[in-house]
Amino acid sequence: MAQIQFELQAQCPDTRARAGLLHTAHGPVETPVFMPVGTQATLKGVTPRDLSEQLGARILLANTYHLYLRPGHQVIEKLGGLHRFMDWPHAILTDSGGFQVFSLSQLRQITDEGVIFRSHLNGDLHFFTPESTVDVQLALGSDIAMVLDECLEYPASYEASRHSVQRTIRWARQAFEHYCQRLGERPQAGALFPIVQGSMFPDLRRECALALAELQAEGYAIGGLSVGEPRALSLEMAGVSAELLPANKPRYVMGVGMPEELIEYVALGVDMMDCVLPSRNARNGCLFTSEGKLIIKQARYREDPRPLDPACSCYTCRRFSRAYLRHLFLAGEMLYCTLGTIHNVQRYLDIMREIRSSILEGRFARLLQKWRRASLEQPPAEPAK
Repeated sequence: MAQIQFELQAQCPDTRARAGLLHTAHGPVETPVFMPVGTQATLKGVTPRDLSEQLGARILLANTYHLYLRPGHQVIEKLGGLHRFMDWPHAILTDSGGFQVFSLSQLRQITDEGVIFRSHLNGDLHFFTPESTVDVQLALGSDIAMVLDECLEYPASYEASRHSVQRTIRWARQAFEHYCQRLGERPQAGALFPIVQGSMFPDLRRECALALAELQAEGYAIGGLSVGEPRALSLEMAGVSAELLPANKPRYVMGVGMPEELIEYVALGVDMMDCVLPSRNARNGCLFTSEGKLIIKQARYREDPRPLDPACSCYTCRRFSRAYLRHLFLAGEMLYCTLGTIHNVQRYLDIMREIRSSILEGRFARLLQKWRRASLEQPPAEPAK
């Protein structure tokens, strides 16, 4: 029996954009969807109740690496699994932790068997294998788990990328063999997605996607993006990968993107996305509005009585002025992080809801052109610091 089911509802005839329903054990998820990132079993500064009831999120991402180190997957399993642990009634996707491990360039060693790494918390030595990361995620009880893959920095040589693809395919096969064995004792376990790699080389992306499609997984991820490459190259590699993945399965691009990029990924046939930008940028004072970026620390907002974004209906925009938000930010008040994060996540979710509606109503191509014109006309904003 399938662990998840993907129901296709509508497609855009002029692009590869599509709308669907992802049925999970913790309820349906409307796609295309943006998944807020709750790395350590929390979206920083926002309660699960607000994330669910106020913002309307129906799936979020948590990180295996961080939860493995603290408090430990055994602890979470003993306490009833990740959903109960964090009081989240909806779907959860867990990353394998591979990206975090590979970012620890001074603290890890890659072998064909897995990755040896030292904890960034206390220096303890650990070993991730394709099998062990499946076991950790089964203990967490997520609805969708990820295989261990090798994610390279940008730029990477062709030869290094070729070896990475071969290792990623081999690890995915090992992970799926182990996962299928474990399903016998955990029939209610979540789905497992392999991850397409290949750096910025189209032929390697195609090779990886075709090999992973043979696993007949219940969904597929596209990784190795947002690692320093130009945004145009990210989109190109996502498109190369997505077009070769099964059309009847959900496609998830990991770690993207800016608000104006979301619709571009959807146009390539992507169903799921995640990114830390909404919450991280909010904490750094960069807020996303319907008129572009707003850097709240700027002096122009010192006496500004207007809401952050008049077009937004979130709690932050309904109740508080730009002047108040600026005051909270400069004073270092924790409330600012909560209010800023609520708004930025709401902005992302609203964008995805607008995109989904346009696909269902047959007007996605027009919306895409509207977003592209707006991106060309938008003046650059001061970067967040």
